[in-house]
Amino acid sequence: MDITKEKVDDLNAIIKVAVKQADYQGNVDKVLKNHRKNATIPGFRKGHVPMGMIKKQMGVSVIVDEINKILSESLHKFITDEDLNLLGNPLPKLDEQNKIDWANQKDFEFSYEVGIAPEFKVDALSKLKVDYYKIKVADKDVDKYITDVAKRYGKMSNPDVAEADDMVFGKFEELDGTGNVKEGGISHGSVIIIEAVTDKKVQKSLVGAKAEDTFEIDPKVVSPNPTDQAAAIGVDVATLATIISKFKFTVEKVNKIIPAELNQELFDKVYGPGVVSELKEFRAKVSDELGKGLSTDSDRKLKADIQDKMIEKLKLKLPDTFLKRWIVESNEKPISQEQVEAEYDDYAKGLQWQLIENKLIKENDIKISHEEVVEHTKGLLLQQMAGMGLPENSDEELTETANRVLQNEEEARNLYMMMYDTRLMDVYKNNIKLKEKEISYEEFVKVAYNKK
Repeated sequence: MDITKEKVDDLNAIIKVAVKQADYQGNVDKVLKNHRKNATIPGFRKGHVPMGMIKKQMGVSVIVDEINKILSESLHKFITDEDLNLLGNPLPKLDEQNKIDWANQKDFEFSYEVGIAPEFKVDALSKLKVDYYKIKVADKDVDKYITDVAKRYGKMSNPDVAEADDMVFGKFEELDGTGNVKEGGISHGSVIIIEAVTDKKVQKSLVGAKAEDTFEIDPKVVSPNPTDQAAAIGVDVATLATIISKFKFTVEKVNKIIPAELNQELFDKVYGPGVVSELKEFRAKVSDELGKGLSTDSDRKLKADIQDKMIEKLKLKLPDTFLKRWIVESNEKPISQEQVEAEYDDYAKGLQWQLIENKLIKENDIKISHEEVVEHTKGLLLQQMAGMGLPENSDEELTETANRVLQNEEEARNLYMMMYDTRLMDVYKNNIKLKEKEISYEEFVKVAYNKK
C-alpha cells in the first residue's frame, strides 16, 4: 500500500491511497472462511457450502468492508505521522467515486480532498488596544438583590385579595371559538406572578383578584420567557407556538411572600454564621458579589471585542469550497447548498476564532489537568449548595459528586472549556493594552447590545 499527498495550494491537498490485492486479500479470505463455517443454505450441510457460492453471495461486500477498514486506519496513521493540521475530515474526490469496479478490480487507487488549516502567528495580541468596561454597582441594584433575597427566605401567606407583588394560583382551561371551555382541551394548574405579566391591562386586572374569580388570559402574556409561558399551561415551547386559543383562568388562592426581616438570622442564612453582623456589612457583601457578576459581563464583552479585532487583524484564509462541501456531507440532517451559503460566514468566523484560541493555548502552554477540573467542579458545587441554603458536604463527598458530574461527556467538555476561557482571559489581560472605562449597567447594556 502506498500513500502520498499532493499539494493543491496552501489550504488544499489531495491524499492518494494505492491499495494492492495483497493488502486486503488475507483478511477477505479469513472473513469468507468464517462465513462459510456458519452459513446455512438449503441443500448443504452447515460448514460445507462451496466457497464459490460464498464468494458469489458475499465476496464483493466483504472486499468493500475490508478495504474501507484499511483506508480508515491508513489515513488516520498518515495524517498523524505527517502532523497534518486538517479542517474537517478527508472527503473522497467526487469525480472518482463512481469509477470503481469492485467486482473485477484487484488493485485500487483512492483520492481524498483535504482542507488544511492556515499557518499564522498571534503576536498581534500585544498590539491590540481594547476598551474594558468596568460596571459600577448602583444602590438600586443592591436594593433589588436584597429584596429578592428577603423574599427567597421569607414566609408564604394566603390573603383573601391579591396585591401587585403577589402570585395567584389557579387553573388554566382552554377555550373554544365561542368562549366556552373546550371539551378535551388543555387544563392545567399553575401560578401567575402578577409583576411578571407583560400585558399591563391583564396585570392591572389581576390586582384585587380573589378565590373563584375568573379571567380570560392569553398564556403568552404571563411572562416574557417562552419557557415559563409554556409551563403555565403544561406544554412545551414548540406546542405553545401552535396555540392560538385564549384560556379561562380561575383563581383558587392568592399567595403572598412576606419577606424575611433584615436581621442576623437572615445574614447567617445567606452567608453563614457570624460572617456578617450588620446591615451595612450585608450591603457591602451584596455589592461585592454583584460586582463579581458584573465583571463576568465585562469579561464576556472584552472577549467578544478581542475576537472581532483579532479576526479582522489576522484575516485568516480558509479552504472555503472544501469546507462548504464538508458541512453538507457531515451534517446529520439534510442541508441545502443555499443554507450553507447563508450561514457560512458565521461558521467561518467561528472556525477562525477557534484556530486563534487553539494557537494561543499552545503558545502560552495552557494545560488543564483532570485534578484541576475536579477542584473547579467542587467549587461550583459548593456555590450551588450555598445558594440553596444547604449544608456543605465533606471533601470526600464533594470529590465523588464532582467525578460523577465529569462522567457526563458534555458536562466535562463545558467545564474544561470554562477553565480554558478563564486562563485565556488572563492571557488577554496580561498582553493587551486595555483602556478601562467605568460605566453604569444601563450604559453597558447599550454598548454591549448596540442599543441607543
